[in-house]
Amino acid sequence: MWDADFLRHIDSGYILDFRYLQTITVYEDFVVLCQELEKFEKGDRMLETEKLFYQDSHLSEFEAEVLACEKKEGKEGLFQIVLDRTAFFPEGGGQPADTGFLNQVAIQDAKEKNGVIYHISTEPIAVGTKVKGKLDFEKRFDRMQNHTGEHIVSGLVHQQFGYENVGFHLGTDVTMDFNGELTKEDLLIIEKKANEAVIKNIKVQTEFPNKDILASMDYRSKIELNGDVRIVTIPEYDCCACCAPHVLYTGEIGMIKLLGGQRYKGGTRVTMVCGFRALADYNQKSEQILSISVLLSSKQTDVFSATAHIKEELDSCKVKLSLLKQQMFAIKVSQLEENQPFICMFEPDLNGNEIRMLVNLGMEKTDGICVVLSGKEDGEYQFVAGSRTKDVRGFGKEFQDAFQGRGGGKAEMVQGSVKGTREMIESWILHKAAIN
Repeated sequence: MWDADFLRHIDSGYILDFRYLQTITVYEDFVVLCQELEKFEKGDRMLETEKLFYQDSHLSEFEAEVLACEKKEGKEGLFQIVLDRTAFFPEGGGQPADTGFLNQVAIQDAKEKNGVIYHISTEPIAVGTKVKGKLDFEKRFDRMQNHTGEHIVSGLVHQQFGYENVGFHLGTDVTMDFNGELTKEDLLIIEKKANEAVIKNIKVQTEFPNKDILASMDYRSKIELNGDVRIVTIPEYDCCACCAPHVLYTGEIGMIKLLGGQRYKGGTRVTMVCGFRALADYNQKSEQILSISVLLSSKQTDVFSATAHIKEELDSCKVKLSLLKQQMFAIKVSQLEENQPFICMFEPDLNGNEIRMLVNLGMEKTDGICVVLSGKEDGEYQFVAGSRTKDVRGFGKEFQDAFQGRGGGKAEMVQGSVKGTREMIESWILHKAAIN
C-alpha cells in the first residue's frame, strides 16, 4: 500500500500533489502504479479538481494554486487554466458555467473533463501562481434560485401527473419540457404548491450515495448515469440526480412564477421565473400596466376592459374605412374609359386586399391587363396584375425580372413586389401595353 506522503515525495513536479485528493487509490500491482506515475509525469493525466461548490454553494471567493495553463485547442486567443481547487461551477445539468475572475484575469467559461475543471480566459496565468478567485455571485445565485425552483416544479408535475421533465434550459429564459399536456388550470395548481414549498423553507439535501444505496433510491434522472451520482433531495417534493449547485433552503428561492405553457413535441413547454427574476418580471409588467392605464385614462385594474373597448371601436372604424375605400375605388374606376387595352394605376398606402379590390374593379374596364401598384416613390412597390381574358403569369415574370421583383400567382391574377421609380415602372408598363 502506498500512502500519499510517499507518492508526493517521489514526484518531482506539482502534478502528483496528492494532498488535493479526497480519496487515495491503492495500487496492488507495482507495474501498474509505475505506469500511472509515468502518465502524471508526462502530463497525460491530471488530478481531479477539488470542487468547492459542493462543499459550499454560497462560496463566492476562494484561494487556489495554478496547476496548469495552456492554449485552448482550436480556439485562437483563449487559454484554459487548471487549479487545485475551485468554486467555479462548469456547465452541467442544464445550468451554465460560472463567470468571474482569477486575480485580475476574467474567466468567461468553465468546462469539466475527467474530473478536471478548466477555467477559460483570454489571458494566461503562470503555473504555480497563487490566485484569488471571485465569482459573479449575483449571476450564480440567480441560477441557483431558478434551478432549485425547477426541481420543485418538476417534482410536483411528476407527483401529480406522472410526467417526466425531458428538457431544461436555464438561460435568458427558464423553460422546462414535460412529456405530457398540462392545462392552464394544472399550472396554477402546480404554481401554488411550489410556492408553498418555498414558504416551508425546507433544507435542500445533497449527497453522493454508494451504489447499493443508490440502487434502492427512487429518483428522477433524464439519462442513465455512470460513476458517482449526486442526488439533490427536497423532502416531500423532489429527489433528482443533479450535478449543479443549489440554494441551501427553499426559502432562498423566493417567488416561483409559471409564466405559461405551450404545446411542444407532444408535451408541454413551461416558462418560469423565480426569485429576483420574478421580481424583475413583475416590476417590468407593472410599469407597462401603469403606462397603459395613463394612456387610456383608466385604473390599472381596468386596463383590459378599456383596451377591449378601444379595440371594438378600432374594428368598427376599419369596417367603415373599408366601405369608404370601396366607394372611392368604384368612383375612380367609373371615370375610366371603357374597353381600354391596358390599365395602370398608382395608389398610395393600400394594403394587399385593397390593391386586389381595385384590380378586380379595374378588370371590368379592360380586355387586357389591369395593374395596380402601391408604395413609396423611388422605393419598393407592391403590385397586383389581373385580367378577365389573358394569362398574366408571363407579364408578371417579365415585370419582376425587369425590376428586381418577386411574387407569383395564377393565370388570372399575379401579385408581388418590384423596385424602381414610378417613372421607370410606368414607362415600362406603357411600352408593354403598346407592343401588345
